[in-house]
Amino acid sequence: MNISVIGTGYVGLVVGACLAETGNNVCCADIDREKIRRLVKNDIPIYEPGLEALVERNQKESRLSFTTELPKAIESAEVVFIAVGTPPGQDGSADLKYVLQVAELIGRHMMREMVVVTKSTVPVGSAAKVAKAVAKEAKFPFHVCSNPEFLKEGDAVEDFMRPDRVVLGVESVHARRVMMDIYAPFVRTGKPVLLMDISSAEMTKYAANGMLATRISFMNEIANLCDKLGANVDFVRRGIGSDSRIGQSFLFPGPGYGGSCFPKDVKALVKMGAECGVPLDVLAAVESANERQKSVLLTKIRCALGEELDGRRIALWGLAFKAGTDDMREAPSLTLIEALLDEGVSICAHDPAAIEHARDLLGNRIDYAETNYEALAGADALVVVTDWNEYRHPDFERVKRTLKQPVIVDGRNLYDVEKMRELGVRYHSIGRPSV
Repeated sequence: MNISVIGTGYVGLVVGACLAETGNNVCCADIDREKIRRLVKNDIPIYEPGLEALVERNQKESRLSFTTELPKAIESAEVVFIAVGTPPGQDGSADLKYVLQVAELIGRHMMREMVVVTKSTVPVGSAAKVAKAVAKEAKFPFHVCSNPEFLKEGDAVEDFMRPDRVVLGVESVHARRVMMDIYAPFVRTGKPVLLMDISSAEMTKYAANGMLATRISFMNEIANLCDKLGANVDFVRRGIGSDSRIGQSFLFPGPGYGGSCFPKDVKALVKMGAECGVPLDVLAAVESANERQKSVLLTKIRCALGEELDGRRIALWGLAFKAGTDDMREAPSLTLIEALLDEGVSICAHDPAAIEHARDLLGNRIDYAETNYEALAGADALVVVTDWNEYRHPDFERVKRTLKQPVIVDGRNLYDVEKMRELGVRYHSIGRPSV
């Protein structure tokens, strides 16, 4: 099948490469000339495990191509996926201007009956706006459908190739047949394809992210309460997670969620509710709780080093909002760094993937280390912000030797409290006893 993907950001690039992997002819188009130039050379502008090999292999086999000529990409396609950004507006609502610009372009340049797929995260009712925009100039029949993505950064290729489920909002027999054909190779193990109306598909994406964000904020607040009452959140997490109605996932406390999805989608969902006269009080509280949680590490650092932080030096392990990605959008590390700099603290940071993004955002306001141990030199404390695998089992004797004093503030609860006590480390984590 001839498929075009408009937008080569995180979602569009993964979608295009994975669809090419199953034998489709896929053209990925973007107006960013520098990004396309890099992609043609197999220079991937995002960090995502497995993606570079996928792009290189499918370009070599001529199943995947990249272009800045959007009309050309549309003209050759039977199916077009819209995967451009929907940035949040000042009021939290999703901005559809790029989606609708692409929709108009599709109407102008389509050369045959076509399926138009909204892959971008868009509010309920967006597909109808897309259809109206396409219809302005369309000379052929077209079918708009919604196919929200459920890709976890760091596991996106695996998530697409082996999805838990595929959600399809389709309202025509033709669109149903085409989309089922596209996804057939990905659901051979029996994972469900959930067919539904378009509005329900659009809502499913937001509801899923809202639920996951709620679990994170709930567990963070329980951890903070454990801190005050002397309980241990590790035991609490296992106790509630063993209930089959709750399960184990998304119950790990931390410094707050970030990234491109949860913050934006929670805001958009709250805004949708307000516009409909349906207050989403739970989700509004989730957003507020997450903003508060981003200050928890500063409080822990004060506990460890004292209220006066001016002149101190902190080693920071982790800049990305989560392990497995270089994405720093809404990252808790940024909130912490700004607060520490305001206090007169100097910072040396390490991250396996996000250093270049950090340089773009922070410039020379902080120092950067090539290795995690290098970041420790001359530091008064180590603060763990992101749970990268290489931070999970460090050489603690080396950590102690390199730090000015054996102080660790662990924002991801990576280390065992009793082991830290035995090592003589002054250890502060989230929702567990300090030593």
